[in-house]
Amino acid sequence: MYLEARYLMLNEESDPQVSCYITAPSPVLQQLECRIVNSMSCLIVSDNEELVSNVISIECSDKEERIPFPICIAIPFTARYRGNYRDIMVKVSDINLQSSYLTPDSLEGMRGSYKGTCAAVKVYKLGIFSVVSCLKRESFTVTKKGLTVKSSVDSRISFSYPPGVFSSSVLVQLKIQPVDPSLVAYLKAQEEASCPVLSTSPLLQVQHPSTHSFQKPITVLLPCSPHPDKKNLVFEKDHKRAVTATTNRIPPLYFYRTKSASIRKLGNNACESLKLLGFRSQDTGWFVLDDVVVRSIQSGLISFELHEHLERFIVLHLSSTVDKNHLVSFVKSLEEALLSTSACVVLSQKKDNPHRVVILLVPSKDLNQTLKNLLLEGFRGLPESYRHFQVREGEQLLLRFTGNIFGSSNGKDYGKEYKLIFHLQRKPRLELQIKEVDEFGNYSCPHYKGTIVVYKVPKEKIVPNLDQSFSLNENHYELPICKLPLKLPKHEKLINRPSTKRISKDPLEALWDNLLHWLAEELSEENAEVLTSSLPLRRSTVQLIKLKHPDDLTEQIHELLCFWKKSLPTSTDKVRLLARHLRKMGKSDLAEEFKFKWENKVFTEPQQWFDMVAE
Repeated sequence: MYLEARYLMLNEESDPQVSCYITAPSPVLQQLECRIVNSMSCLIVSDNEELVSNVISIECSDKEERIPFPICIAIPFTARYRGNYRDIMVKVSDINLQSSYLTPDSLEGMRGSYKGTCAAVKVYKLGIFSVVSCLKRESFTVTKKGLTVKSSVDSRISFSYPPGVFSSSVLVQLKIQPVDPSLVAYLKAQEEASCPVLSTSPLLQVQHPSTHSFQKPITVLLPCSPHPDKKNLVFEKDHKRAVTATTNRIPPLYFYRTKSASIRKLGNNACESLKLLGFRSQDTGWFVLDDVVVRSIQSGLISFELHEHLERFIVLHLSSTVDKNHLVSFVKSLEEALLSTSACVVLSQKKDNPHRVVILLVPSKDLNQTLKNLLLEGFRGLPESYRHFQVREGEQLLLRFTGNIFGSSNGKDYGKEYKLIFHLQRKPRLELQIKEVDEFGNYSCPHYKGTIVVYKVPKEKIVPNLDQSFSLNENHYELPICKLPLKLPKHEKLINRPSTKRISKDPLEALWDNLLHWLAEELSEENAEVLTSSLPLRRSTVQLIKLKHPDDLTEQIHELLCFWKKSLPTSTDKVRLLARHLRKMGKSDLAEEFKFKWENKVFTEPQQWFDMVAE
């Protein structure tokens, strides 16, 4: 009898989270172990994929248990961007990270009490499971009789295989990557040599069997308008998703410049041309196919004949002649930009508890909304805490604390390094407790200072380990991509330092202490500054006393006067000298009253001195 089990992942600071639902015989369900291993996500996603779920490891605790495959696994996911160019797939990886893809049997809106969306699949083996959004893969079979096929993703794209192109039936797989005009404009702004590039066709990935060469050329039709307008863009069914995701990849600094560059109008130019560039991994990569003639057809469509298999290809519309090396460089930059996103690290502190911070890795376009959400949660942004940089899906950032502040995820283990993994459709978030390394450090500042240094970790330097997620060798990360300043206000504490106060049973000493305290109460902050500059006191002594009593001006002045009196020789007439300083600063009335109180031994308040004398 098959039953369904719900597996929960418990978080310290949130409600239990559903990791997956598994339908299998009851004895099997009791032996299955499910874990969320999101720290491995950097090794799970590949190019053009976006993670939309947790990464889940499912194992059987009893190695001898025979599982009656297939069993059904449903994984909750949230896809913020859906469109005609992309598919939702379940990715299954083994311990060696060899992966295969399963098309979900259903994308259910509800499952039990869970109201989100689940990707349900039947599996024939256990391993590491995740739900990814990837470019839609189209498949079609070309027989000896040939085939003319239009793409189901974009009907403007078609392939025509004449009869006899292959000696036997061949399975062809196709992926289409749309290229947004604003991204092309941004790259042109970056590199002057790329200015003649007016527009591009979509980037196509085609997979033919390597054992079957073309016996005849095939004809390809692609969209490639030299002047993209709203009509052409709206024609793409996935326009909203493509523009949102691609504009997200453009740094804000260049947005307005590229926007104006992308809509400039050009007249008819006899030098305009169309160039096909192809990619083959066994060759040197990207290259220009000069022998292929690309013809322009009506309505912004182009056609050309292919005589050989290309793994990837794209057509560039040029306004003038461009060197081949510049064209290859442009396409490489374009391909990298399609895989990258402009993002930033956000650092915020809790308003009512500055020892609690949150660190997020978000796309640049989501920054304003992220800051609004943090304000609602009671966090506040730090000055200069946002740095924009390019990052790829699944790329990992290493966060290292330096200076006089370090952090802990559990409030116990301080001094560790922390990691964030970027996923466009998820929200990487790290909450930490921070504290000072040395409570006596930054003594000249009212707060402790530290820095979070952020590094990119090269993917090839991460060694997978299912138990510890991965291991990272020292010094294998790149130079810092940003540094985030961090401040922590100093808390009140008793500082065990030698005091300038003298505790004595001598009635004259007690009178001195009493009168100096009275005088400190009579002086304003402005008077105190003038007196401090008049008395022969070191700057370091003044700073030390201010740190001991940051919020008590009277105690600051009192201790400064005590320190000054203590530093003088015993034979010095201290009353006369202090009166002279008071008169010098325009306080003759206080000078006379101080002398009167001293000569008549007048205490301003009842003192314990009388009791001490009685003893």
